[in-house]
Amino acid sequence: MACSHIREIAGLQSPRLSQSVHREECTQCFDNQDHPLGVDVCLTCFNGGCLGQDRHHARTHVEKTGHSFTLNVKRKLKPSANRADEEEPPTKMKKLAIVEDREEDKYEHKTVLKCWKCDPVNGLEIPDAMADPHVKSLSDGVMQSLSSARQSEVKAWEEEITPCEHTLTLQQQATGPILASGLAHCSKCDLKENLWLCLTCGTFGCGRQQFGGIGGNGHGLQHYEETKHPVSVKLGTITPEGSADIYCYTCNDAKTDPELAVHLSTFGINVQTQTKTEKSMTELQIEHNLKFDFSLTDESGKALEPVFGPGLTGLSNLGNSCYMASVVQTLFSLPAFQQRYYPSATQHWATCTESLPASCVDCQMHKLADGLLSGRYSHPRPTTTGAPEPKATNPLAHDSPTPVFQEGVRPSGFKALIGKGHEEFSTMRQQDSEEFLTHLLTVLRRHSKRAGGTQGAEPTELFALGMEQRLQCGECKRVRYRVDEIDVVSVPVPAREKGKDVEGKTLYADTQLSECLDILTGPEALEYTCPACQKSVIATKRSRFATFPQVLIVHAKKFQLVNWVPSKLDIPLNVSDELQLDNYLGRGLQPGEVELPNDQQASALPQFNEAAMAQLEGMGFPAVRCQKALIATGNSDAEAAMEWLFQHMEDPDIDAPIQAPGTGSSAPEPPQEQISMLAEMGFTQAQARKALRETGGNAERAVEWLFSHPDDNGEDAPSTSAGPSKTASPGGSAELPAKYKLKAFISHKGPSVHSGHYVAHIRVKDEQTGGENWVLFNDEKVVKADAESVRELKKLAYLYVYERV
Repeated sequence: MACSHIREIAGLQSPRLSQSVHREECTQCFDNQDHPLGVDVCLTCFNGGCLGQDRHHARTHVEKTGHSFTLNVKRKLKPSANRADEEEPPTKMKKLAIVEDREEDKYEHKTVLKCWKCDPVNGLEIPDAMADPHVKSLSDGVMQSLSSARQSEVKAWEEEITPCEHTLTLQQQATGPILASGLAHCSKCDLKENLWLCLTCGTFGCGRQQFGGIGGNGHGLQHYEETKHPVSVKLGTITPEGSADIYCYTCNDAKTDPELAVHLSTFGINVQTQTKTEKSMTELQIEHNLKFDFSLTDESGKALEPVFGPGLTGLSNLGNSCYMASVVQTLFSLPAFQQRYYPSATQHWATCTESLPASCVDCQMHKLADGLLSGRYSHPRPTTTGAPEPKATNPLAHDSPTPVFQEGVRPSGFKALIGKGHEEFSTMRQQDSEEFLTHLLTVLRRHSKRAGGTQGAEPTELFALGMEQRLQCGECKRVRYRVDEIDVVSVPVPAREKGKDVEGKTLYADTQLSECLDILTGPEALEYTCPACQKSVIATKRSRFATFPQVLIVHAKKFQLVNWVPSKLDIPLNVSDELQLDNYLGRGLQPGEVELPNDQQASALPQFNEAAMAQLEGMGFPAVRCQKALIATGNSDAEAAMEWLFQHMEDPDIDAPIQAPGTGSSAPEPPQEQISMLAEMGFTQAQARKALRETGGNAERAVEWLFSHPDDNGEDAPSTSAGPSKTASPGGSAELPAKYKLKAFISHKGPSVHSGHYVAHIRVKDEQTGGENWVLFNDEKVVKADAESVRELKKLAYLYVYERV
């Protein structure tokens, strides 16, 4: 059947470089181009849609948009590529970069033009049209463009290392030739490897121990702290081409030195004769990261059983995306997230008003829910080209003697959308799972606010709780109470060293979770300017739970800064499966307690430098002028403040009281562009204006203020009242008992938040026995966890998720 609309295709253009082309999989589900029906790529907006009879997202897109022409894309693995995958080991990774893995080398692609005006149900295939030069150009443009998934990956794999002002303007001290590398050792110890040469004076210093897993006492860093010589080069990494590991201590980052050969010649080193004998820092980092994998065997060495079925679908690692996968798996194990996004997925796909599903937060959350909970994609990885093996009959068991894991679904569209515009989460670098959880909850709440709450119950409210902050003056004993709404309870974990192991690694004594909670809710002394006493005092601060959440997330703070690097401490934390929090409930203002004056101005002003204040007041200046001068000049130097005073003696408001942010109409009018930016998020102009006034013009804090004051319509923005803003009640409930059961925990292996690996252990119901089993979600690998590993990893977990009983 000939197409009578083919002339209309002349108006279509190939994708621009900046456009995302969704040719790999459907934007509303995880059906992809490997499916027998393939994926239809819209030739107008380049959306990808599936063609299954029960989903037909390609047809839905055509009906919504009226875009009539699509390019159907199918692929299958080439037999030669399949044999290579089965017989040859993977190439060893050498650098932090994307290795060009061309699709045409591994897969055979088949493309065909389709017209949906001719066949509104399935689309009419027009094979003859592929011979048309314009159609061929469109097809080539779609197939040769960066796919949406690869576009997001390219941004960050190879970190660009550049020179800095310290390497470009390096001043050297001529000290003559230095020892040959084989004879050289650290100037402060006997280490002969992991040596860094100061390019200023030629001193050898050993590196830091945590880099590379080899010896190091940090004497290179110590040399910089003593001399401020900024740039060093790592011996053994110098190549005849003039490259090497260069580190600038002033910038605290890896850099390059364009004149490295000249700088080394000052110390008698000829780069042409150098041979690389040590691994570069990049190679060490990659090798270190690759070693971090959670054991998939039990105590006896037997492989753990892969599991398959609804709720047991893995997430394929996109490259350092395990922090995201562990959080997503945990959230979708909670009934509230399942009920919000899974049953209504089909309805949302049909009614979504967004022209591009890839730009819709709800579409991507429904897509994830369907991918993880339906069981549609949870089956053993295919070992040959063609259809995958049938699903295991027992969802929590697999009878194959050799474990065959699943491929998992690729959450690339979700990651690109949630990370869009974020400095860290838009990259492919390793991130912190607790920070990602907080960011994701913020994104979901903002989207719900823009949607007007019409999308269903908001599951993020599960985590909301109120933390009561009590402040008591040490002199007058008056008190002030405040309730902060938070989602994650971060508890300090005390580090008590108990020795070192055979490798020299520090060992820490076990700590009880109850002790961490006692520290969190215990008294803390701090300096405070009491508005009642009108002087600086030592006050006592204490935290308690004002309300308890439905789902409690406990963040175990086991990190500390070591040599400027956030290092993780493996402190065993004894955590039981049941938790009772009744003793930590705050009671608010008690009989006999007297409240402190509600003086926002006093609490918002800094603690002024007492010596500088005394010196200025001794010269006869009024206190308010002295305070203004110190604020304007950094609050430290009386002489600079005095100069400021002489320059501003004639200011008309020099004696006016100091206005704290958000305390009256004297706050400056916020810029219109900031107001408009907040209004685009779904807030009114009045709300945006008031939020910016209340937060001193800080847009990020204004967003948080708006979400913590949902009932404030902003109409009183110009009000001169200095009283406190009325805040909405925090989430959660103060009812007792506050009893919880452990649902999941996220563990981390690695020296810092920027390296290593995250996995999630989740308690999953066994449909056959009615009991529960712990399941390990390790990216695409989903296995039944053994009891011993659960006990040990629970102690070293990073996030604990409790459900209220």
